[in-house]
Amino acid sequence: MNRKRRQLLTLLAAVPALQIATPALSQNQSIWTVQQTYEALSEDQIRLLDIRSQEEWHETGVARGAWPVSMHDRRFPKRLGIVLELAENRPIALICATGGRSASVVRALRLAGYNSFIDVSEGMLGSRFGPGWIKAGLPIISVDKALDALPDALV
Repeated sequence: MNRKRRQLLTLLAAVPALQIATPALSQNQSIWTVQQTYEALSEDQIRLLDIRSQEEWHETGVARGAWPVSMHDRRFPKRLGIVLELAENRPIALICATGGRSASVVRALRLAGYNSFIDVSEGMLGSRFGPGWIKAGLPIISVDKALDALPDALV
């Protein structure tokens, strides 16, 4: 396993501890609104990953155009590497329920030297950053449709 991938795996394993990261770290990350994310996704300028659990996807559906790639899946680090390749130099936005998990994963990735990740801190359900994807009335699809639309390399 190469050094960069080992470092990524180590940092992702530490995500729960990074949730108490310093304010200085959080100021260095790119935070987008759901509207910015939707517009960039519609124009094929970014890739969007929904990193929530399968149960959450079933409860609310998935943002149309998002790739459901759960951070709770043991294959998450490997699948994240595949997403980096599939993104073809586009930034990758991460969305969860309320922004906590996406912020933690983005921090971990930035510490590992990956700077092309965006935190959609409103999440699907809303947070102090805004109403969230669902309340903003942005398009949602069923988890089955989202999983069917995944690129073969991510299945």
